[in-house]
Amino acid sequence: MALLQIAEPGQSPDPHQRRVAVGIDLGTTHSLVAAVRSGSVDVLADAQGKVLLPSVVRYNASGVCAVGDAAAEKTAEDPFNTIVSVKRLMGRGLDDAKAQNTAYRLSAESPHGGDAGMVRILTDAGAISPVEVSAEILRTLRQRAEQALGVSAADGLAGAVITVPAYFD
Repeated sequence: MALLQIAEPGQSPDPHQRRVAVGIDLGTTHSLVAAVRSGSVDVLADAQGKVLLPSVVRYNASGVCAVGDAAAEKTAEDPFNTIVSVKRLMGRGLDDAKAQNTAYRLSAESPHGGDAGMVRILTDAGAISPVEVSAEILRTLRQRAEQALGVSAADGLAGAVITVPAYFD
């Protein structure tokens, strides 16, 4: 079966150019990344052989964050800086987010003046939005995919399909 590739005249890419794309499941509790290799779906593992990444991000005062298992290990020890199930806060205002019975310190004030009304989680690293937390999870999955598929960061992935399965209002 041949694939049809459409491009602007004179800008056609090399027909045998290797382009890599992945699928990402951004889950509330766990996330993963997969690719189609040799005609079948291959869920990509990290260096320890784990395919599921806990959707957990921990921030410290210097702004450095840990994602996945390293963050999940600190959930009980540092609950205000370890963000779990952030998708439950996505797209919600402050009052609605507080109604989710979250233990986080929440604010609706943007440190940069934009994104008015977007809920933010107050951590030692500053006010973090649910979008920024999700971006850290996606960044980790992208790095996992690049490493597993042998794609350099300079070449990068050609694209990704991200599923966000959940019940949203």
